[in-house]
Amino acid sequence: MKEKMKTVSDAFILKSARAVITEEAGALRLAAKGLGRNFSGAARLLLAARGKVVVLGVGKSGIIARKIAATLSSTGTPSVYLHPVESLHGDMGLITRDDIVLALSYSGETEETAKLLPILAKEGLKIISLTNNPDSRIARYSDIALRLNIRHEACPYNIVPTSSTAAMLAVGDALAITLMRIKGFDSSSFARLHPGGSLGKLLNLRVSDLMHKGRKNPVVRAGSTLKAALAVMTATAAGAVSVADGRGRLAGFFTDGDLRRSIERGKAGLATTIDKLMTKRPVCVHPDTMAIDAAKLISARKIDNLPVVDRKTSRPVGIIDEKDFLREGLL
Repeated sequence: MKEKMKTVSDAFILKSARAVITEEAGALRLAAKGLGRNFSGAARLLLAARGKVVVLGVGKSGIIARKIAATLSSTGTPSVYLHPVESLHGDMGLITRDDIVLALSYSGETEETAKLLPILAKEGLKIISLTNNPDSRIARYSDIALRLNIRHEACPYNIVPTSSTAAMLAVGDALAITLMRIKGFDSSSFARLHPGGSLGKLLNLRVSDLMHKGRKNPVVRAGSTLKAALAVMTATAAGAVSVADGRGRLAGFFTDGDLRRSIERGKAGLATTIDKLMTKRPVCVHPDTMAIDAAKLISARKIDNLPVVDRKTSRPVGIIDEKDFLREGLL
């Protein structure tokens, strides 16, 4: 076996891998083509649910069931995974009459699930099944049976669950995202359920969470000299300074880059007023701007700093630097 493995070519490996992906892609197309009134009925049943969705499955179907339950919950449809065997031994106490059951079984004859469904049906629960066999026991116990339409697994012996699990996962995702859209579950709703990690930063972090403010916010008045502006920039360790007019509103922005360009042109004397050197009407952001949007702006404009101004008064209330976004992994 080891000798054979040593002689396997890259061409064989890639051909095998591409065949699997192509086979599974074909299965997904068939699954999509097979969606019809039963899918619409299942979606409507889930929309009308007063309780949660209880997803059942054993083996590979159980793994997919866990993922579907997680996706439903994260997109506004409360859901839990239950193992059919554990349900038969006490975990049924988690299920209420307001819940809806989503049972996964490729064959539709999984013994543990088939034993559980008639018990749940007697309790008055609505049952949706996801199977490849519409004549199976699990399909018969269901109010709505969704058929996968799988013709062949992506395995040379048609044994290993591959195309079937890919199709199950895709149909589960289709249900979750369809419900998400109908419910109007938007990015702010999604952010509320994902406060942690990189995704949490992407969806929750605002400029106000990162900006330098107060004494760390470099601001000078219009008419100040370049010497005074550089002193403020040095004291705050910032590479730029906001310039405020007589009413405290942002009038301009002066950066290290502006200083270099001014020196090259012979215009920068320490007594020169900052008004002659600053960038007027600079690009700026507000404290409530999403951090990821500000990061995209800095990247697109190829700049290092942005002034942060109050949305109502236009006063410079902070400054945000490219390094702040790099530190948070947003650039």
